[in-house]
Amino acid sequence: MKSILEGRPALEKAVYDVAEVAGYLWQNGWAERNGGNITVNVTEYIDDEIATMPAISDVLPIGETLPHLKGCYFYCKGTQKRMRDLARWPMDNGSIIRILDDCASYVIIADNAVLPTSELPSHLAVHNRQTELGSDIRATVHTHPIELIAMTHNKAFLGKDVLTRLLWSMIPETKAFCPLGLGIVPYTLPGSNLMAQATIEQLEEYDVVMWEKHGVFAKGTDVMAAFDQIDVLSKSAKIYVNAKAMGFEPEGMSDAQMKELTEVFHLPR
Repeated sequence: MKSILEGRPALEKAVYDVAEVAGYLWQNGWAERNGGNITVNVTEYIDDEIATMPAISDVLPIGETLPHLKGCYFYCKGTQKRMRDLARWPMDNGSIIRILDDCASYVIIADNAVLPTSELPSHLAVHNRQTELGSDIRATVHTHPIELIAMTHNKAFLGKDVLTRLLWSMIPETKAFCPLGLGIVPYTLPGSNLMAQATIEQLEEYDVVMWEKHGVFAKGTDVMAAFDQIDVLSKSAKIYVNAKAMGFEPEGMSDAQMKELTEVFHLPR
């Protein structure tokens, strides 16, 4: 069967960027078994032929109404699919879906009837909010960075901006490339509506949200941008953990040094 990607280089690149990031998540040890999810809004790459393609699935409920996603298309990692497999065969381990006119259901249109992640409603709810805001956010990534998750087992780190300040102070690039910092969502049942709503609220202020004892959720203009922010935060966490393993509390950059960085690079915070 001909893939929907054939003859569509922009759509193909968007999907294979997801595959590349999936490989990075696996290589970093952040995507055990079927852990983690990626969802990308690919509506801008949809042509007239795709728009008339018949569904290859039944009509499936989202579980909520998302009025700003009417007629949108998304590439989604499949449920129970492994990132390491998605990295090699993205259209066998994910699918492209179309949001229907009722904004409360969707159909799969390509390439195989691979059901999207069970966390699809929370990912789509974030996309719905970003579309409502008129933002250029197109990608959401959820994964399980080891050191960052470990740090959430210390209640002292879970106050507002405590981890943000600590991670920014480990290396200048973290503040430069993740200038909005890290929001915190207290432990909530994975995949629940409560978690989705708490994440949306935190994303009003931050680009990356830490789910206590679970993982991170990032948004970005594309999948690489979302991954990059997680990557720099993870590097800072590794620096902190390594310093502690060497037997000392890392000094970190001072408030004055971080203020200078903010001013010189015109950062928002």
